[in-house]
Amino acid sequence: MTTFSNLSEAAVEISQLVLELVDDGVATPIILIDGRAGSGKSTLAALLQNQLFRDGESLPRLIHMDDLYDGWDGLQHGVDYLQRLILNPVASRKKASWQEFDWSAGERVRWREFEGQTPLIVEGCGSISRLAAEAAQIKIWVEAGDQVRYQRWLEREGSEENFGRWAAQEVEFYARERSTELADVTVAN
Repeated sequence: MTTFSNLSEAAVEISQLVLELVDDGVATPIILIDGRAGSGKSTLAALLQNQLFRDGESLPRLIHMDDLYDGWDGLQHGVDYLQRLILNPVASRKKASWQEFDWSAGERVRWREFEGQTPLIVEGCGSISRLAAEAAQIKIWVEAGDQVRYQRWLEREGSEENFGRWAAQEVEFYARERSTELADVTVAN
């Protein structure tokens, strides 16, 4: 397993790995970025997408697990939704179609599609499951200390209202799926 201690450095190195896959004939490399809430997954995903755009010839598709969950109790449902409607079709070289979840409305709204032929980055809690790992070429686990993650949560959400509720789902999911063991790369930040 490769380990990085800097998000920017990780993005540069992972970009090179993705482009090597493309050069080797993998038309749609799948990159999964997972970790506990507030660990830095979204930041790494944006850095990687931008780095790949600079280094490669097209903008990779970025999907956020936040758009797949069915609200605060929806971690597992989002994982299943990702597998069924996105990863399975992409791995079979078919078009993926899914609806994003609107947190304000509490329902799925906008339809999205992806036909492949460019790297696919999926970031968010639960993106690395045993099934998802089979479809992905690169699996990244992002770590941060508990206090750092909690502070980031408060800054993003504005309160701790759903922190414990979400954290409990993470603990159960990661214990069952053993996501950290499935990762090829770890980024501690």
